[in-house]
Amino acid sequence: MPAPPAFYEFFAGGGMARAGLGAGWQALFANDIDPAKAASYQANWGADDFKLGDIADLTTADLPSHADLAWASFPCQDLSLAGSRRGLAGARSGMFWAFWRLIEGLEREGRAPNLIAIENVAGLLTSNQGRDFAALGEAIASAGYAFTAFVIDAVQFLPQSRPRLFVIASRNGFPIAEAPAFHTPALMRAVANLSGAAKAAWQTVCLPAPSARNSDLTSIIEPDPKDIRWRADADTKALLSLMTPLHRARVESAAKAGGRHIGTAFRRMRRDPNGQNIQRAEVRFDGVAGCLRTPAGGSSRQTLIVVEDGAIRTRLLSPREALRLMGLPDDYTVPPSLNAALKLAGDGVAVPVVRHLTEHLFEPLLAAQSRVAA
Repeated sequence: MPAPPAFYEFFAGGGMARAGLGAGWQALFANDIDPAKAASYQANWGADDFKLGDIADLTTADLPSHADLAWASFPCQDLSLAGSRRGLAGARSGMFWAFWRLIEGLEREGRAPNLIAIENVAGLLTSNQGRDFAALGEAIASAGYAFTAFVIDAVQFLPQSRPRLFVIASRNGFPIAEAPAFHTPALMRAVANLSGAAKAAWQTVCLPAPSARNSDLTSIIEPDPKDIRWRADADTKALLSLMTPLHRARVESAAKAGGRHIGTAFRRMRRDPNGQNIQRAEVRFDGVAGCLRTPAGGSSRQTLIVVEDGAIRTRLLSPREALRLMGLPDDYTVPPSLNAALKLAGDGVAVPVVRHLTEHLFEPLLAAQSRVAA
């Protein structure tokens, strides 16, 4: 029987890429700098293959054997709209280069992974006027890989709006497809602006669409979680007061309709007609949660709004609900605090998206390479 495909998981968090790859893959090494995330990883997957610490301190000696895949969900803070947009030169998102130094070291040793998966926010396509995406492509090409990319929204798999960029590199190229898939206009513009080695290394690859999503927000909500309190009526009224007439009308419409309606809300800074920044609460009742974020501030925490027979109640998402929105099963051990759970989820990769890439891209590519080698 052939050995199972093996992988390294960098910026591993709670091991969501590992969960998506599935039991048929062998974890050789995982790393993260965050002790709380490390605790979650070890609680769910064990500590044998995990190393806590800064990726910049790792060397290829820390990486055992030969991996078929290296997965890297590097920090997005310098690439997202919510951050400072310093791009790959930023202190956090610049950790990509520490990861890439390891890939280059493995290449010199003759044990570079066959596949590399890089996940981040779609802002990577436009940061520094597209130069960051081009630099990433140049790095991939210089190491002898072909690469492709997709923008996949987790909403196609889960009741959470979460578009993310996935850049996939392969040492042996890809089956070419003329029809693009999961290619947004922003991605196509970024690809069109590639030049030199990066342009030559780019390949258009077709990834099949998933089956229709069969879950909505209601299906993941706990009726009355023990670890989250419902807000006082006064706090709920204060939240409603932050809504514009459009968003308040959505709540009132749900109340008048009767029955039970579940929505989510974020607080955001918006400009009023006078050009002043003002805090607003924006609500949606389309069966989908907004993108989970790390709980850096109160406005980053998503609020659950339950309208039942005219009564309006609000609370934060529970830890279990946040993990469900990332596609983690209910036997996944929940972090000990709400903040830890929200940070784990907000920094994570949606499990079924990883599974889709694994089934329709990674495993077929590796199987084809094995046939060629035989």
